[in-house]
Amino acid sequence: MTTMTEASVREFKMPDVGEGLTEAEILKWYVQPGDTVTDGQVVCEVETAKAAVELPIPYDGVVRALHFPEGTTVDVGMSIIAVDVAGGTGGTPVAAPIAEVPAQAPAQAEAPQAEAPQAEAPQAAAPQAEAAKPVGSGRQPVLVGYGVAASSTKRRPRKGPEIAVSRVPDTIQVELNGHGGAPAVKERPLAKPPVRKLAKDLGVDLATVVPSGPDGIITREDVHAAAAPAAPAAPATQAAPVAEPVPQVTQAPVTTPAAVPVPSYDTARETRIPVKGVRKATAAAMVGSAFTAPHVTEFVTIDVTRTLKLVEELKQDKDMQGLRVNPLLLIARALLVAVKRNPEINASWDEAAQEIVVKHYVNLGIAAATPRGLLVPNIKDAHAKTLPQLAESLGELVSTAREGRTSPAAMQGGTVTITNVGVFGVDTGTPILNPGESAILAIGAIKLQPWVHKGKVKPRQVTTLALSFDHRLVDGELGSKVLADVAAILEQPKKLITWS
Repeated sequence: MTTMTEASVREFKMPDVGEGLTEAEILKWYVQPGDTVTDGQVVCEVETAKAAVELPIPYDGVVRALHFPEGTTVDVGMSIIAVDVAGGTGGTPVAAPIAEVPAQAPAQAEAPQAEAPQAEAPQAAAPQAEAAKPVGSGRQPVLVGYGVAASSTKRRPRKGPEIAVSRVPDTIQVELNGHGGAPAVKERPLAKPPVRKLAKDLGVDLATVVPSGPDGIITREDVHAAAAPAAPAAPATQAAPVAEPVPQVTQAPVTTPAAVPVPSYDTARETRIPVKGVRKATAAAMVGSAFTAPHVTEFVTIDVTRTLKLVEELKQDKDMQGLRVNPLLLIARALLVAVKRNPEINASWDEAAQEIVVKHYVNLGIAAATPRGLLVPNIKDAHAKTLPQLAESLGELVSTAREGRTSPAAMQGGTVTITNVGVFGVDTGTPILNPGESAILAIGAIKLQPWVHKGKVKPRQVTTLALSFDHRLVDGELGSKVLADVAAILEQPKKLITWS
């Protein structure tokens, strides 16, 4: 066993993964003391006030110690992991971890879930981790958001012929030879988010699917073809694609956020939930917005039967195959057209300069409820996208948010926002502006209701839209024009052509 010297130990400090953030919470470690790491490899996931991101290590070596357990909030600039850069990549076990984290017994190394000894050390870790200094000159760590470049997690060699280690998230898999052989990297199959969801629903491993799309992309037909042989053997367990109900705006299931414990009325009178991370930042932003911008909200109830018919037709269009087509897509397009016709709505208020800043681009925000709280990522330059491109961007945005992989950059620079309260069965609401924006459109539930159509009362698909705007820069006339344009397009979708 090789003993490491202090001169070879490099301390990796918590970086500022956002814009001026002062702290971050360690959500998950992907490595343990004794593991071999390489330059650019993701070693942990942290949550800031804006999003959850993955941190790569900026050098090669062997992990000597983790200074903080999962769940600890660490100030920016504090050392979080020590790596022996003299250890190379051979996976040589360390003699002993440094003082901040107690040494692990061999049984603990064999069972990664046994983290109790490490969890007892945050108090002792902080002073020494703060004092630790990097040795030598290494490049600064680079922030890795959603869609990490291929990297691998190498575990300490165990007894036995070989082991297979999978890193979370499932970007790649690494098969590690127990006798020091080179790792074999498997690339992630190419497929769009809707196709990945279909494969997950059908229980199909994309790695086993033969792609037929351009550039080796797996299509929906490829997934169905791969699932077909298994259907007779297990008809009761095969998950059939769920048809999207016509009156519903989106298909997002209503679930209790994982971060909020379900109260037990048998054991306690109340439950206290710490407010931190994204939830804390959202609360502060909403309070600041509500008491800074004078909000005005207008409402309109409309017949969207024609829009829903167009949605069904677009689902059969070959140019939209493999994409998620739903009412939200056409509502987003309707808002973009309304902004084009009324560009002054796409603006912000510069308090310092006492100016109204009109944006000549639209970064369309989509409010998403996630286990970590409300996130509002936005589609950059949404105004310049075709309908298929907008559908693809919406699908990726929603999938990324639900997986908790939204990067800080994806939530910056928004200009107008859509929030869909209809998915919860709510008719309408008075949404609060996203800070720095001048307007937000709320979509209510789409329901079958009696409606006067061509002089007769008929059952029609009806919904209520609500537009909140900043009355400092948007007067009643402008706000009314925008809301009226959106309503007109959704009642007569052909205006998407005549007004574009």
